[in-house]
Amino acid sequence: MIYEDKAKYSAILENSISYLQNRGFENIKADLKGYETPKSYSKSGSDITITPDIVAEKEGRKHYFDLSLKSEKPKLLKSKWLFLNTLSTLKSSRFRLITARGHYAFTKEMLEAINLNNKTLIKI
Repeated sequence: MIYEDKAKYSAILENSISYLQNRGFENIKADLKGYETPKSYSKSGSDITITPDIVAEKEGRKHYFDLSLKSEKPKLLKSKWLFLNTLSTLKSSRFRLITARGHYAFTKEMLEAINLNNKTLIKI
């Protein structure tokens, strides 16, 4: 999710964190009060900063998670997903998308638009 939607969807972010804890993920960092903030990445020559929604570890491997929720700025969301997908590939980690009921069709359309059809969604 993008920064503007953070306050609007904080309950879904909390549910996602508890879901991941129940699945055995450890050392969870989230862009939420009460958790350590994940590392942010800045685009050089611009004021755009990308922060993954959740970063966690399982079995020694780092996983990046992003919430896929309807947004007013889908272009910015697509850019964030492409960056996180590339970053996870370079660092031999995993990138997964978490979505909630009512956002499945939006997420599928976005993934098809940026050619990430092979991503499996975590549905909460």
